[in-house]
Amino acid sequence: MDRLISRWASPALVVIVLVGVAATARQTGQVVGIVNLQIIMTQTPGYKEALATFEAEFGAAQQDLQAMVQQRDSLIAEYERASIVLTPTGRQEKQTEIQQLEVRIEQRAQDLQNRQAERQRELVSPLEQRAQAVIEGIRAERNLGIIFDVASMQGIAAVDPQLDLTPIVVQRLQQSQN
Repeated sequence: MDRLISRWASPALVVIVLVGVAATARQTGQVVGIVNLQIIMTQTPGYKEALATFEAEFGAAQQDLQAMVQQRDSLIAEYERASIVLTPTGRQEKQTEIQQLEVRIEQRAQDLQNRQAERQRELVSPLEQRAQAVIEGIRAERNLGIIFDVASMQGIAAVDPQLDLTPIVVQRLQQSQN
């Protein structure tokens, strides 16, 4: 029961906040709009190139990490096959070798993850800023009080499709590229 409550508590809170914000916006004569930032970003000029750059820069590193994982798996399988005939010292040496490789894998994975996060920010941040500027411009132009990103919010049960500004944002971003 507690898990059921905790599973629905966060989305319910989001809905309550959204309903309150939307009601306040409507009472003050402001209108609410929505966008889907996932769609906007994937259709923003330059996004596909940024994604290709990211994949090209980190593809080899991912393969190296995967090779290390396969090496560890092979060592474990070898250890399990040979453990019966190994001396206690031999077993300890194999266990130490496996543990050291696991530590190197964890360090390499953490380093790769940090470098990927930084590079992703470098590649995507200018695109996000451009999209945000277009969204802000549309918000001001249409005198909207709030624009919600439906891609990042849980708990939205229904939205009037006429409030969706995603196609307009995508169109303007693509026009600005020309």
